[in-house]
Amino acid sequence: MAITLNLPSFWHSVLALCIIFAAQSWFGLSPYGSVNGPNLQSPSLRTPHVSSWKSWWHSHGYLHTNTGIAGKGQGAGTTSGDWNILYHLGGNGPWIEKAEGVVEGGVGPPEGCVVEQVHMMSRHAERFPTIKAGNRMLRLLKKLTDLNITFVDDLAFLNDWEFFSKDPESEFEQLTTTGPYSGSLGAFTTGVRLRTRYHHLLSQRLSHDDKTALWASGCPRVIDTARYFSAGFFGLDWNKTASLRVIPETDDLGADTLTPGDTCKAFNDDKELGHDQGAKMMAKYRSTYVGSIRERLLKQNPGIKNLADDEIYAMQEMCGFEITARGSSPWCDVFTREEFMSFEYARDVVHYYRGGPGTPWGPVMGWLWLNATMNLLLEGPSAGPFFFSFVHDGDIAPMLAALDLLPDPIHLPTTHIAYDRSWKKSQVSPMGGRTIFERLACHASSSPTTPDIFVRINVNDGIVPLPGCSHGIGSSCPLADFRTRIKMRGAELGEFREKCRLGMDAPGKITFLRQGLGE
Repeated sequence: MAITLNLPSFWHSVLALCIIFAAQSWFGLSPYGSVNGPNLQSPSLRTPHVSSWKSWWHSHGYLHTNTGIAGKGQGAGTTSGDWNILYHLGGNGPWIEKAEGVVEGGVGPPEGCVVEQVHMMSRHAERFPTIKAGNRMLRLLKKLTDLNITFVDDLAFLNDWEFFSKDPESEFEQLTTTGPYSGSLGAFTTGVRLRTRYHHLLSQRLSHDDKTALWASGCPRVIDTARYFSAGFFGLDWNKTASLRVIPETDDLGADTLTPGDTCKAFNDDKELGHDQGAKMMAKYRSTYVGSIRERLLKQNPGIKNLADDEIYAMQEMCGFEITARGSSPWCDVFTREEFMSFEYARDVVHYYRGGPGTPWGPVMGWLWLNATMNLLLEGPSAGPFFFSFVHDGDIAPMLAALDLLPDPIHLPTTHIAYDRSWKKSQVSPMGGRTIFERLACHASSSPTTPDIFVRINVNDGIVPLPGCSHGIGSSCPLADFRTRIKMRGAELGEFREKCRLGMDAPGKITFLRQGLGE
């Protein structure tokens, strides 16, 4: 059952800041648009004018020329032409554009084509760590503080550093609201970005009396992301033209859910290949690279008698999470670039084997939303132009696995990094990460009246060809072929209730993903 939220305008002062920042992200000078890091040189001749990163002052920030501190530590936080730490945070950092495996030419529709319908599955925006991860960090910091020593070398900053959350009890798991990478800002900016891209559809939709539905799973940070997005996309009075429907994250919804990982009993019960497999496989790989880090840090600071694997991992996690709250972090420079590439891979392994292609349950769960979306694409514009769903990264991984968008020839190894892998979480589902399916109507010169219909896939503002079905215009997939592919995939994977060991009286498909179903 969907719970509808119709809320008054909120946090106007924050949104005023968002409006200013939103324009920055399209010109390569902002943290959301730049691959090479912030531009702190002389004022650019490019327009519109944007403020430098130095204006993002934070009382505990380290806003220098990069996300770390120039000339300090091992240097992984230092941005250069061939390195940006944001691409190696494994989903624990801010939104970034997909840079690998994308089609050249940008996100605009191919010549002769127009976007008729848009479907999006988006992760919540930038947040503080979860309670589990955050408490791991706090235990480590207490351990280090209780030593009552002066830290040197790579950890010297700890002598006067403060944790990036003043109130962990209330802030853990919630969106960050400060700094250039804040979740509130990121979600609003995404709304403005898509409003700009699909304004032709929005104006048509606003001419109708009924409200446009959008969906969020029942988690506060996911709901807040949808609200900030709606303010950017529909306007501050979004609740007059849109209706946010919350789908509970409970285990009793069967297939009629945005979070099938909560309802698939077999996935949660299978201790070998189910949910818990991800953490186990990650721990195996993590043990291959943390030893040299431990040796270096203990040698520099002999007062620290030992550092467990998960404590070193927590240090690396703090790099990304502090960036989302303050804009930068000295933790990034505790490590080398190679060590952060290892951390990135560890994060890839977690989600590959937890809900992605590395578990047999992932594609089964992800096919539900994919099938519902395919049916709406077949129905076309009469079904409505916009279908926006907000979820967790653990819900995006199964959908991508069902789609088989990022195939790897073999499962990711846990003995070494597979450098040529397609599955890179940082570029697929960073915080705020989104996958968009566009229905394209393209008019060929030989048939100017009857358009050909295609499906184009956009992952974090990069057009990604669907393997085996990219022979359409602009590396898109003809709609008829897309339908065949999804139907065959469903037959291959099997029926959700049967595979997940649910009773046949449980809902067998998604029913809420429709427009015009009322408030």
